[in-house]
Amino acid sequence: MSPVSRRNFLILTGAAAAAAGCGRATASAGGGSETRTLRYQGSVGAVTPPELAHDLGYLDDLKLDWVGNTISGPQDIQSAATGQTDFGGAFNGAVVKLVAAGAPVKAVIGYYGVDKYAYSGYYVLNNSAVHSARDLIGKKIGMNTLGAHSEALLDIYLQRKGLSAAEIGKVEPLVIPPVNTEQSLRQKQIEVGVLGGILRDTALARGGIRPLFTDYQLLGAFTAGTYVFTEKFLQRNPTTVQTFVTGVAKAIEWSRKTPRDEVVDRFTQIVKKRKRDESPDALKYWRSYGVTNTGGRITEKDFSLWTDWLTSHGDIKKGQVKVADLYTNQFNKYGS
Repeated sequence: MSPVSRRNFLILTGAAAAAAGCGRATASAGGGSETRTLRYQGSVGAVTPPELAHDLGYLDDLKLDWVGNTISGPQDIQSAATGQTDFGGAFNGAVVKLVAAGAPVKAVIGYYGVDKYAYSGYYVLNNSAVHSARDLIGKKIGMNTLGAHSEALLDIYLQRKGLSAAEIGKVEPLVIPPVNTEQSLRQKQIEVGVLGGILRDTALARGGIRPLFTDYQLLGAFTAGTYVFTEKFLQRNPTTVQTFVTGVAKAIEWSRKTPRDEVVDRFTQIVKKRKRDESPDALKYWRSYGVTNTGGRITEKDFSLWTDWLTSHGDIKKGQVKVADLYTNQFNKYGS
């Protein structure tokens, strides 16, 4: 296990241990009222599927209680695991690691993914000497967080291009806030910057950068991340979770079937109404959530790819995690 991966795994292990003693004891499947308010973290200048679902009226009487923003999927699901929030979302590999570390969480719906519109690219300056995987040895790669999507895809790219474990260990992933990644790249503080969605498109519009590779080129279309709840929350609040998951599924499909201009306009109005001191300007570049499966339904493949990778990477032991135990579609009633 690399130092970076070990550090993130220990963080997840700590969250898992804390989660064993935490839980929001507000409801019971066998009696008593279920909570109808869900605490969550958002993203600056973006509209998450739950926020869209709420605005569209798909969550019925459920309320969303925004407690702050995050740029880190692992941090988001750690918050859910320890009871600081009620649900969180992250890259599926991070969900696997959290469960492997002992956290009693389960994925219930996909919320972001990779397709021809929604993808992350690993960008270098046009005049950069970096043209291949081997050129990355000793170089700095800026990304939003470690131990998640961007680092995993980088590692898979390096492995597929024939780099040894020792050589991969010499490639240096660094945490750079997404809004600062382009600037850090252009100022040559890093050699590669991971850019996705709005930030990718605005950077490309300014010119002067080129992709080394993209996650879409590497793996094709796939659902990359899921929302999780703790097992205790699912047991105590099944109706609430069903309303939430089904509503989010409807919102994902609404975003897929509605003309893009209408979706962007809706997003813009949501950002303006919530008054979080953020600009909605970048929303005009939005094109897709990237969720591959209808209604965000989860498949075994969404997790098996990452359990296999984490096992080969040494982050988890073979058989330590059973894929079928990582997720459930029982709360997703979209289309039924």
